[in-house]
This record gives sequence, C-alpha cells and structure tokens, in this order.
Amino acid sequence: MKTVFQSPVDPDFVQNPYPFYGQARASGDLVFWDDYGKVAAVSHHAVSALLKDRRFGREVPEELQTPGPAHLAPWLAVEAHSLLEAEPPRHTRLRALVMRAFTSRAIAALEPSIRDLTHSLIDAFPDEPFDLLSAYCTQVPVITICRLLGVPEEMSPNLLRWSHDMVAMYQASRTPETETAAATSSQEFTNFLMGYIEQRRNDPQDDLITRLIVAEEDGEKLSLEELVATCILLLNAGHEATVHSLGNGVKTVLRLGVSPQVFLPDSIDCTVEEILRYDPPLHMFTRYAYEDIDVFGHSFKRGDEVALLLGAANRDPAVWTDPDRFDPSRAIVTNTSFGAGLHFCVGAPLARMEMRVALSTLFERCPNLRLSADPEYSNTYHFHGLTRLMVQT
Repeated sequence: MKTVFQSPVDPDFVQNPYPFYGQARASGDLVFWDDYGKVAAVSHHAVSALLKDRRFGREVPEELQTPGPAHLAPWLAVEAHSLLEAEPPRHTRLRALVMRAFTSRAIAALEPSIRDLTHSLIDAFPDEPFDLLSAYCTQVPVITICRLLGVPEEMSPNLLRWSHDMVAMYQASRTPETETAAATSSQEFTNFLMGYIEQRRNDPQDDLITRLIVAEEDGEKLSLEELVATCILLLNAGHEATVHSLGNGVKTVLRLGVSPQVFLPDSIDCTVEEILRYDPPLHMFTRYAYEDIDVFGHSFKRGDEVALLLGAANRDPAVWTDPDRFDPSRAIVTNTSFGAGLHFCVGAPLARMEMRVALSTLFERCPNLRLSADPEYSNTYHFHGLTRLMVQT
C-alpha cells in the first residue's frame, strides 16, 4: 500500500482536492494517508464496498472506548445518543422511528410549501450583488427542516449557529476554540430542545417531534437523550449538506456557463445527480473494523479506522467516463454522496427534492444570474462548501 502525503488544511487542497484524489486512486483501492495516520479508501469500488460491509461500523469497539475530555461533555453527550454514531440494535430502533417522517408521501407533501418558500426568498433578492448562500441556499433547507420537525422558524438563526459550531468538530482545521464553541452550542441546543419537547408533550402538533414523543410513550423506549440527539442530528444533517450542495451546484453552473435548460423538468434529475457526483458536500466518512479482516489487499485489526473518501469515489474513471468533466446529461449512476448501506442518509430523498425545487425555481426566476466575485471554498475539510457565493441577478 502506498503512503500519500497531503495536508487537509492546505489552501490549494481545500480549493480543489480532486487532483490529490486522482493521484491517490492511481495507486490502488487503498492508500495510507500519512497526515491522518489512517488507511483511506479512494476507489468507487472500495468506498462502496466498505460502506456496505457490516464488519465495519461507526461505533468504536467497546473495549477501545475511552472517556472524552470533560470540557467536551455536552457535545459528547449528544454524540453518544446519535443515530449517526449508532449500530444495531440501537440504530435499528432509532432509524425506524425517523424513517416514519421520510416516507415518499410525507416528502411529496412538503414540495408545495418549499416551492412557495423559494419564490418568497427570490422576491426579496436585492438589485445589487448579494450572497446567495445566506439569502437562499441556507434558507431553503433550514426552514424546511424546521417545518418538518415543528421547530419555530424564527429560531433558525440560533439553529444555524449551534449547528455550525457542532459540525465544525469534524473538520480538519479544528482548534481549541472550535471545541469550546461546540460544547457551548451543544448545551444551548440541548437546553432549547428539552424545553421545546416538554412543550410539545403538553401541546401535540402534526410534526416529527410530536411523533417521536408519541413513539417513546408507546413503549419504543426512545429516551429523552435519544430524542434530543435525534432532533439535533436531523436539524444539523437536514440542512448542512444541502446548503453545500446547492451552493456548489450554482457555482459550478455559473462558472462553467452551463445553460439553465439543464434545470427544466426533463433534465433536472440528471443535473441534480451530476452536481452531487461532481462536487459533493461531504468528502469523508470513517468506519471502524469490528474484526480482524483482510480486504483490498490490507489486513485490518479490530478497532482500526478507515477513511472512506466519497469525493474520490465520485470521480473514479472506472465508473464514469471523463469524470472531471461536469456533464448534466450524464446517465445516472449511483454515487456515494449520501453514503450507502446501513447508514445511507435517511434524508436523501428530501435533499434531492429540495435541490430540484430550489435550483429549477432559481434559474427560472433569475435566468441572467451571474457571479459577481470569485467563489472560495471554506477551510472545513472533510466538508466541502463555499464561504459565500456573491451573485447578481
């Protein structure tokens, strides 16, 4: 196995990680990424296989678990009860509850309100250059997930701040200040939800929080800690990735001069999939080996961690012809942007629908939309999203 060297906080890498992925992938399915000190899967075949392999999982093996630092206790408490970090049987129970909110019927029912929301946001666009990320790409998913859960929309500024602080713990540029902010926001987020859940117990509504409360009280043993962690996960994951996907997609289309016709009804689905493949919002998931195992020519020991590079898998020439070219007419092939296997993103259908509605409405209403400044990616690897997206209509 070849050892590769690439700082994940190097400015050139952050702006364009794909050349590094290509060089690493040329060395085989797996490489040892020295800067992370772990094996990384870089081919589509390896990433897809390991995402689905039940001999690997998200939870650290029990005998290797150690208490986290005291100053991170609020953040760690949320993580400890999160669906994202769980394995069966706990994962099975939590996911079954959450999936009730993500049926095709429930998602389809949201489309009219999302379409109305996009129009109202566009109506408020200024005539001078503005940041499309804050004015549109962020607002569509965060307001949608607030409505789905039943959280007051006026709380969205706080929810965004809490969310950004918490997910920053996963980025390569994490600092002591990052940890302090994450702990503070985790506690504030938890306090808000505990109070709001109690309010919903006394005043049930037709929303996901109420349904999760009912499920808990019907004997499915969803604890208060699990209920809080599930709501936080849905609020965080329900908008972070979609914000990046929308921003990356608009940036790509405007920078490359792609015709807005790619957002017409007969082509929008292919365009959305190509956006997700070409420049995904998340570039790395990790898994732990649950047994001593030989895969792709490497011997993993129980507890070894492997990085699954989604961004590399999505540009694999073994799957896509000319993978570094953005081609909205490309035939849809399963990409890894939403993961795979047991932890496949429960919100993927909602995210795709949000992208279809938000992008088609945006380019229908703003056919002359153009960049007014060069976009830059944020130094937040292993996320991949813009700092801002200055445009003019």
